[in-house]
Amino acid sequence: MRSSKSRSRNKSNRNSNRSVGNVVNRVFDSSGPEGKVRGTPQQIIEKYNQLARDAQLSGDRVATENFQQHAEHYLRLLGEAQKEQDARREQQERENRDRQAERDRQAERDRERIQRQERESNVGGSDPSEAPQPDILGTDSADSGLVETPETQDPPPQKRPRKPRAKKPPQSVASEAPIGDEAPASKPDAPEAAE
Repeated sequence: MRSSKSRSRNKSNRNSNRSVGNVVNRVFDSSGPEGKVRGTPQQIIEKYNQLARDAQLSGDRVATENFQQHAEHYLRLLGEAQKEQDARREQQERENRDRQAERDRQAERDRERIQRQERESNVGGSDPSEAPQPDILGTDSADSGLVETPETQDPPPQKRPRKPRAKKPPQSVASEAPIGDEAPASKPDAPEAAE
C-alpha cells in the first residue's frame, strides 16, 4: 500500500507539469491567511493588494508582508502566462508571415510560368515567320529520316495557259483531189481571171 504523501506529491507534480496557457482566464482558489480567495489571477492580485493596504492601515506589518507575497505569487503566474501568450502570438504571426511569403513566392512563380507559356504559344502562333527556323544545309529529306509532309514537298509545276489555235484557211477542192497526172481542176465558184 502506498503512503498518502507519495500520492499527494504525484498530484502536485502533475499540476506543475501542465501548461500555464490559460492561466489568464482560469479561476483559482487561493488559501490565504484570512481564508480562501477565489477568482482569476488579476482578481486575486487585486484582493490581496486590498488586504495588504488594510493590514498596513491597521499597523500589522507581518500581515501586510504576507498579503503582498501572496499577491506577488499570482502576479508572477500572470506575468509568465502573458509572456507565454505573447511568445505564442509572435510565433503564430511569424508562421503567418512565412506562409504569406511562401504564397506570394508561389503566386510569382505561377505568374512567370503563365507568361512563359504565353510567350511560347505566341512563338508558334499565327505568323510562322516569327517562329525560330532551322538551318537547312542541303540535306536530302530521305536521308535525314524526317517524314515528308505537304509543306516540305516541292510544289507541282504550274501549267502554262494554252495559246488559242490559229484558224486554218478554208481548204480548196483542188487540194482535196487525188494527187496524180491530172491537173487540178479549177473551182467552179472561184472567179476566173479575165483573158
